[in-house]
Amino acid sequence: MPPTQLAATIVLTALPNELAAADAPAGVEVVYCGVGKVNAALHATRIILERRPSLVINFGTAGKIDARHDGLLEVATVLQRDMLAMPLAERGVTPLMSPAEQPARLDSGYPGVVCGTGDSFVSSADEWLLEQGVDLVDMELFAIARACRHFGVPWRAFKFITDGADEGAADDWQSRVHLGAELFWRHLPHVVKV
Repeated sequence: MPPTQLAATIVLTALPNELAAADAPAGVEVVYCGVGKVNAALHATRIILERRPSLVINFGTAGKIDARHDGLLEVATVLQRDMLAMPLAERGVTPLMSPAEQPARLDSGYPGVVCGTGDSFVSSADEWLLEQGVDLVDMELFAIARACRHFGVPWRAFKFITDGADEGAADDWQSRVHLGAELFWRHLPHVVKV
């Protein structure tokens, strides 16, 4: 299917209260995908096929696993924290597929933190996340990165820490969800020419 319109840079984010499309600079388009891996994969694939972007950026909120982190962070590596198909494969590994087809970890090619993606809102400790060196958790990035890898489109990701992935996470997220947008827009010129 030919592209309907070419776009240089797409910023995929889950919700309008995370990032306002009206604030995007020229040449950057914000696309809302909704919450979770299925929505993220669907919209990332559609955007890649229709718009043929030269770069897909995921911006979103995240809970911190490593207490040292705060603010806006770039993600270097992402893994699936909720792929639980044991005993067919270890946690985080898609079963019955070769690592070449479905790698357990995806790298952006840029320095940064490790993100664990899953379709659950983390509000309690998970020892496995610590064992894997996960710094923060989200609900969309692995699916976006996987679609980008499949179609050969570079990706980068920036996450704003809203909560401590603990019992207060839901309240903290709601009160801080909107605070990362300004930091992201200020940082974007260091990522792409705007």
